[in-house]
Amino acid sequence: MNTPAPQMQTKPVIRQLDEAAINRIAAGEVLERPASAVKELVENSVDAGATRVEVVIADGGKTLIRVTDDGCGMAGDDLPLALSRHATSKIDGSDLLNITSLGFRGEALASLGAVGRLLITSRTAGDDAHSIAVSGGRVSDVRPAALSAGTVVELRDMFYATPARLKFLRTDRAEAQAVTDVVKRLAMAEPFVTFILRDASGGDNRVMFRADAQTGDLFDALHGRLQTVLGRDFADNALRIDAERDGFHLTGYAALPTYSRGAAVAQFLFVNGRPVRDKMLLGALRAAYMDVLSRDRHPVAALFVDCDPTLVDVNVHPAKSEVRFRDPGVVRGLIISGLRHALAGAGHRASSTVGDATLGAMQPQGVPSRVYQMERPSFSARSMTFQAQAPGFAEMPSARVEPAPDDSADDLPLGAARAQLHENYIIAQTATGIVIVDGHAAHERLVYEKLKSQMAANGVAAQALLIPEIVELSDHETAALLDIADDLARLGLTIEPFGGNAIAVRETPAILGTVNASAMLRDILDELADQGDSASVQARIEAILSRVACHGSIRTGRRMQAAEMNALLREMEATPHSGQCNHGRPTYVELKLSDIERLFGRT
Repeated sequence: MNTPAPQMQTKPVIRQLDEAAINRIAAGEVLERPASAVKELVENSVDAGATRVEVVIADGGKTLIRVTDDGCGMAGDDLPLALSRHATSKIDGSDLLNITSLGFRGEALASLGAVGRLLITSRTAGDDAHSIAVSGGRVSDVRPAALSAGTVVELRDMFYATPARLKFLRTDRAEAQAVTDVVKRLAMAEPFVTFILRDASGGDNRVMFRADAQTGDLFDALHGRLQTVLGRDFADNALRIDAERDGFHLTGYAALPTYSRGAAVAQFLFVNGRPVRDKMLLGALRAAYMDVLSRDRHPVAALFVDCDPTLVDVNVHPAKSEVRFRDPGVVRGLIISGLRHALAGAGHRASSTVGDATLGAMQPQGVPSRVYQMERPSFSARSMTFQAQAPGFAEMPSARVEPAPDDSADDLPLGAARAQLHENYIIAQTATGIVIVDGHAAHERLVYEKLKSQMAANGVAAQALLIPEIVELSDHETAALLDIADDLARLGLTIEPFGGNAIAVRETPAILGTVNASAMLRDILDELADQGDSASVQARIEAILSRVACHGSIRTGRRMQAAEMNALLREMEATPHSGQCNHGRPTYVELKLSDIERLFGRT
């Protein structure tokens, strides 16, 4: 082996970077892409008390970003200072744990001026308008300008001073979509402010998004804004959330389990009005739906956590997209309990989109029109008709028709059973239409809820291990498990310290049968590291209960009498979460009479 020749070591020299380099480095932390610039500028507008914010972009924001607002504005003497790093009117620097504004670092304008061509025009009440320009860090003099009120910030040629950054941007379409997402998130947090987003690419002035200011109380305004941003279907299938605990207030709307997505793309979380992507909060949202959604489905929700600013640290991420709570366990528990209470209160309700999808599948196929006057039923067809109308029609295969019960049952939410098809599907008539119930799925959910109630009342039975299983862990892993030992014991998993870094597993949940205690503990530790809490043991127990419920429920192929079908409907109406099965699929579909008539062209 050849030994490389020694190289001369040069002594590193510490240098003070110039202001331009400092600003470009800071811009790399704050300004990742055009959407980051839009976020900073719109947050400034909201902090300025604006009631109308208009954003104009071109080429995905690469060549133009213009934000216009009707806020309080800035005086001409303040404009040069506004372009300095860490210059802000939002805090005085004495208490960084009592921040009530969206922005507070004073870095955005300086960073924008360091990487692009920036022009700021602003006017305060009772003063003249002034403007200032900065290009690649070079600041011009303040000049008189024309503006009725508020502030206009225009950024052109973003990253022209750092062209290497342009290579890492995506296509114009992708960057424009990212800007749209940012504006929509901020619009959800401020329902009383009008937001307009325009695309000026190619000389066009197309409106990409518009949300007019809402009126009424907070929940009405928020519901209207969410309908604008997330669509009518979400608004129709969302549950109102309102819960408090230990100084934290949770509000917002969460969708029914049957209105879910295939990816976690519609989960919006806000802390004191600030949009965040916090791992702990997202984990709490997922945990709240754990019992009503399968692993490949994701809930849809817009949740707002409000608290005293001193209870949360927002200065932990360059883009302020993550926060750190003083007591994260309280916030997690509030989200889980608040959502589960709302979901339980929804009872048997299922998403209206299920019925819409059913109607879409039932649309008549395009077939050539026929002259009905020329048609005559064949002899065999007439024979089958007569046979179906004969007294023995109930014996026809795969269908049973029940005599009409008391009409008062039609006024109940799930109506009165009229027939059973294919020994599984129950047809019920309601006052406004019909309901089709998957008998097996519905009964499976009912049995599952009963099993859970019995377990909650009687506790989880534990089985003692003849020889305790010893699991070797690291120091922090052992401490983490012992901290939640009491919670695990309530679920039938008893652990004790065994000297050093070892833990002895003395009891496991009886319902799980033979378990690999070491693997279970490591799964719990993974969840603790990822989410700050663990529901692994509970999830395994509930999975067993779900399988037991599946085997103990009414099987497809069993003919049910009218009394049995109506009893099932009444129990569904009285049982929480009965609108979806254990896997998150709907247990029934409701079709309105008006929609059915439309299928047949009667309206």
